Amino acid sequence: MNGTLINAVAVILGGSIGLLVHKNLPRSLVKIAFQGIGLFTLFLGFLMASEASNFVIMIFSIVIGGVIGELIKLDELLDRSGELIKTRLGSREDKFVDGFVTSTLLFCVGSMSILGAIEEGLGGEPNLLLAKSLLDGLSSIALASSMGVGVLVSVVPMIIYQGGISIFAGWVDSFLTEIMISEMTGVGGLLLIGLGLTLLEIKKIKVINMLPSLFIALLLAYFFS
Repeated sequence: MNGTLINAVAVILGGSIGLLVHKNLPRSLVKIAFQGIGLFTLFLGFLMASEASNFVIMIFSIVIGGVIGELIKLDELLDRSGELIKTRLGSREDKFVDGFVTSTLLFCVGSMSILGAIEEGLGGEPNLLLAKSLLDGLSSIALASSMGVGVLVSVVPMIIYQGGISIFAGWVDSFLTEIMISEMTGVGGLLLIGLGLTLLEIKKIKVINMLPSLFIALLLAYFFS
C-alpha cells in the first residue's frame, strides 16, 4: 500500500499548503484557482468519458445507478459522515463537509485509483498511483485554499478505497476485463463532468447518488460485452 500512502501524503501536503496560502490570498485569487480545478475536472471527465465504447451501457448505468443512489440517499449518508467527522474534530468551518465530499469524489472516482491500486496489489511498481499523487497533490492545494481542512480528511476514505482494492487485487484483476474497465472509466468520466459543473456553479449535480453507476457499468459490461 506504499503507493496509496504516498498518495495520501501528497494530498495532506498539498492541502496544508492550500490552508496556509488561503490566509494570505485575496478571495478573488482563491476563487480563480477553484475555477481552474473545476475546468480541469471537466476536461478530465470528458477525456475519461470518451474511453467508453458502448453508449447504451453508459446511459443505462448512469440512470440505473442514479436511481439506486437516490433511493438509498447516498448523498445524505456521506454528508452525515462529514458532519460527524467535523464534530469529532471540533471544526467550525462552514465548508468542511463540502471540502470532504468534493475531494473524496475527485480523488476516488477515476480509473487511476482502481488500476493503480490493482497494479500495486499485484506486486508491481505503483507508477499509476505516483502519477495520481502528483495530480491530487496539486488539486488539493486549490481545493483546501477554498474549502478548508475537510480536503485533508478526505484521505481517510481514499486510503480505505484504494487500499481495499490493493488487498483484493488478485480477485479484482481476474474479474475485470479491458472492456469492463473502459466502460467503468467512461461512466466515471460522466461523474467527473457532473462534479466539474457543480464546482463551477453551473449546475448542482447529485454526483454522489450516481456512484452506484460505476458498479452497474461493470455488471452490464460483464454480461453484455
